[in-house]
Amino acid sequence: MFCPAWDSWRTPMLRTMLSAKIHRAVVTHANVQYQGSITIDSILLKEAGILPGERVQVVDVDNGARLETYVMEGAAGKGDIQMNGAAARLVKVGDRVIIMAFAALTTEELAGFKPRAVFVDDANHVVETRELDFTSQVGQGDC
Repeated sequence: MFCPAWDSWRTPMLRTMLSAKIHRAVVTHANVQYQGSITIDSILLKEAGILPGERVQVVDVDNGARLETYVMEGAAGKGDIQMNGAAARLVKVGDRVIIMAFAALTTEELAGFKPRAVFVDDANHVVETRELDFTSQVGQGDC
């Protein structure tokens, strides 16, 4: 359940929460000379609910690099994950990445909200999609 202290806020507050992620995708291309962004297979975007132009955080599982950029839609079904511009210096072809989008939600919107996670194989094809349930964790700890 929710932390009772959250109900005591007198000023409306937005919380930045994970809304979607593509988990452990393999980077297929990197182009430093290209306009800065990340190009993602359109099937993966649709499955995750991530939109072209949306801000994402990319975490490189292999080297620990983290960066923020925006999404460009790639060709459907090719499994392309391409790092463009300066990001191509931080993330290399063959690295595994977690691509995360976030949403600003009110306390009321948190109730029942579940981010979507897309799990892929080595060719970046969808293996499983599921909603993540953090509600059991909310309200524990420092409430």
